[in-house]
Amino acid sequence: MASTVTPTVNRRTKIVATIGPASESADMIARLIGAGVNVFRLNFSHGSAEQHARVARRIRKQAAIANRYVGILADL
Repeated sequence: MASTVTPTVNRRTKIVATIGPASESADMIARLIGAGVNVFRLNFSHGSAEQHARVARRIRKQAAIANRYVGILADL
């Protein structure tokens, strides 16, 4: 996934990605962070608390590897 991301210091628009079964793998999360995602949205209408906690830890780990801060939005 090639990216021409403007540095976050200069960018005012934020990119929000909804995480679901097709996008919750560590590889996909890393690719999304690399593509410029600023916030990951977890839809709490689906899945269990354990699943959401696991995905949130995965997001934090991949963000740390990429040396980037990303937000996590809990959509109730």
